[in-house]
Amino acid sequence: MCLFCKIVNKEIPSNVVLENDHFLAFHDINPKAPVHILAIPKVHVESFHEVSPEIMAGMTPFIQEIARETGIDKSGYRVITNIGEDGGQEVKHLHFHILGGAKLKWEHFSDADPKDFI
Repeated sequence: MCLFCKIVNKEIPSNVVLENDHFLAFHDINPKAPVHILAIPKVHVESFHEVSPEIMAGMTPFIQEIARETGIDKSGYRVITNIGEDGGQEVKHLHFHILGGAKLKWEHFSDADPKDFI
């Protein structure tokens, strides 16, 4: 069973922000912004590449509610999902990072040389 499935099953504690029958949102343990929430489906889906349209139809309003609940809906926020090893996915359970609470930078490519990717 994956880490996030254990969190869903309450085998591992988390700092829950929002929960319903289908989704769970909790604070990231290694935040990259003043607000850094992870939103996951309660059913195991490995990544965005495998997710069904039905799950995404429910995830969208769930993420919007997280933004309202955390007060970042007006100032702005970023939603990120990583897919696979090259995309930086560390936990093989679909999850969305909701980041906000400050002016966000885009530093992970700031020193990248495009020649390194060719």
